[in-house]
Amino acid sequence: MSTTTAEPDTEDLLSEAEFRDRLRELPPSAKLVAKVLESDAPLSQGQLAEESLLPDRTVRYALNRLEESDLIGSRYSFKDARKQVYFLNT
Repeated sequence: MSTTTAEPDTEDLLSEAEFRDRLRELPPSAKLVAKVLESDAPLSQGQLAEESLLPDRTVRYALNRLEESDLIGSRYSFKDARKQVYFLNT
């Protein structure tokens, strides 16, 4: 899992069309997690599970799939350095 110390640079961000094309190929759980992140990012894995009403394991799978497709990024939480928070690369 890659981590960054800040939000991505503008050259690392995907265009809206490219983001949608990559997201279209992913399972429904990844699409739901992306939608939650779209409206309320950055969020931790626990917060995503709570907001999406998905089990922790499903959220973890969705995050892995989104990260493999370079649709999300992560960094350590400023509130709790033991946790990662996730955000969209759009």
